[in-house]
Amino acid sequence: MCGIAGYIGYRDAYPIVIKGLQRLEYRGYDSAGILLFDKDVSISKTKGKVSDLEAIMINGIFKKGSIGFGHTRWATHGVPNNVNSHPHVSNSGELVIIHNGIIENYDAIKKELIKRGYTFQSDTDTEVLVNLIEEVKKTHDCKLGKAVQIALNQVIGAYAIAVFDKAKPDEIIVAKLGSPIAIGIGKENKEFFVASDASPFIEYTKDAIYLEDEEMAIIRKNKEIKIRKIKDDSLITPQVQELKMNLEQIEKGGYDHFMLKEIHEQPNAITDTYRGRLIADQGIIRLSGVDNNLEKFTNANRIIIVACGTSWHAGLVAEYLFEDFARIPVEVEYASEFRYRNPILTEKDIVIAISQSGETADTLAAIKLAKEKGAFVYGVCNVVGSSIARESDAGSYTHAGPEIGVASTKAFTTQITVLSLMALRLANVKGTMSSSKYHMYLQELELIPQKIASLLKIDDHIKEIAKTYLLSNNCLYLGRGFNFPVALEGALKLKEISYIHAEGYPAAEMKHGPIALIDDRMPVFVIAINKGHYEKVVSNIQEIKSRKGKIIAVVTEGDTQVKEIADHVIEIPETEEAFTPLLTTIPLQLLSYHIAVMRNCNVDQPRNLAKSVTVE
Repeated sequence: MCGIAGYIGYRDAYPIVIKGLQRLEYRGYDSAGILLFDKDVSISKTKGKVSDLEAIMINGIFKKGSIGFGHTRWATHGVPNNVNSHPHVSNSGELVIIHNGIIENYDAIKKELIKRGYTFQSDTDTEVLVNLIEEVKKTHDCKLGKAVQIALNQVIGAYAIAVFDKAKPDEIIVAKLGSPIAIGIGKENKEFFVASDASPFIEYTKDAIYLEDEEMAIIRKNKEIKIRKIKDDSLITPQVQELKMNLEQIEKGGYDHFMLKEIHEQPNAITDTYRGRLIADQGIIRLSGVDNNLEKFTNANRIIIVACGTSWHAGLVAEYLFEDFARIPVEVEYASEFRYRNPILTEKDIVIAISQSGETADTLAAIKLAKEKGAFVYGVCNVVGSSIARESDAGSYTHAGPEIGVASTKAFTTQITVLSLMALRLANVKGTMSSSKYHMYLQELELIPQKIASLLKIDDHIKEIAKTYLLSNNCLYLGRGFNFPVALEGALKLKEISYIHAEGYPAAEMKHGPIALIDDRMPVFVIAINKGHYEKVVSNIQEIKSRKGKIIAVVTEGDTQVKEIADHVIEIPETEEAFTPLLTTIPLQLLSYHIAVMRNCNVDQPRNLAKSVTVE
């Protein structure tokens, strides 16, 4: 979950690396550090954000050198402090490393190294790894690349690492298992960039290599990259990809926060997601990943959806979509639990793995288990070339564009869009939906972006409601049917970025326990649209109101019944019940955002969180 940025070439490394760390700070922001080489190694690191690192690097002498790498940390081993910050240096001072991931057997290795005379300054697994590499290099009398390879064959865990040897200052060794790493290639191999994703080097090159698991790259100035398998040292032919993102996508574009920008990007993001796939006036849905595997989908005994966090909530919406439209049984699993309960899987099962980053460690582990059992794996993710995209048998990208804010917004709605297209395509093939209803759904889905755009225009109204509840300590979110997952997602957004305790429930479950919490200080956000279970939800609202709870209701335009009893009302445009999650989630995102801003919380970098969870 940490961020890695590095450079080797002919330019000054410092501005490239520091800007890269700023762009990767969504991956972790407990501490930051940088190595630069100019005749000798210079290392600066500190607890805090990249801006804190910049503040201590005030003397220009520490900013020189055309080789360097940096790290922004999300702590796993050792509390966030200066000593535990990366880079870490070996006992001799010759080797320096940065690391994203976890070395699970670090303690056993550390004890053995202590017996051999090594000492440790930090509590991290990373310092153990760099000293293991040093010990291997010394005992085998080998070059750095070989030492890294031998050492990595002795560790258990996940890693993306960059290693530097001051005795060979024209070289960086990069290796990957589980955690992502990308290598940007400059013209004529005159410069190279290393990063956890491509955002740090997008303005310098469009050519990139994404290392696969158990691959190691030897990067040298003015020479072609060599990639070897860590297990057997075999050479790999690099697969160079052309990057599709642009610089404008990863800048704030005039918004105060990335989260707000990404909320407002949702009309375009959803349009981009169905562009070329949905041709509503012709009744056509084209999804090559589904079309090329129709027999597997139509003959599947069930679909199992694995995901974490917001993606899990999108999976819950998909459960309603697939069962209602295509009449295929669906189970939705937390990826973090799925692999540990010995699940029953067969070749007749389809596993849909959902992840914004495509690098979620628990979801990747679930994919590997599913493939071992013979299930067909379909990936739904946002990042082209990501690990989940590569590990899946087939899949669909969401085309949401880069999502920088830690709290997912457009990832959620674009995932639901892809899953809606999949469910509709299968319903049409299986004949579980009438032709007229199928065409109606397609036309309605095409209208969703403009309906979201109209919702975004009532932001000032939502901001006023937020003022009323910014000092709340607890909140409840209620929904039914398709909007029960939206209640869960709304509660998650609020607690993620404002640190207010919030819980989501099916509205009918209130009387089975949570109603005991209701008093005149308890805000209850209720999704009460005029489709599905409207009268039942109105009854639930009455139960809350009779106990003096504060009601903030999301209703369909023109509603009169809920308006009479709710304290605040937010109206959404009319749409089909199956697509209401794409609309009802928007005001809940905005409410969370405004409450967090008013509470002076760091919206884009909430405490203890990171965007891409690449460790289990």
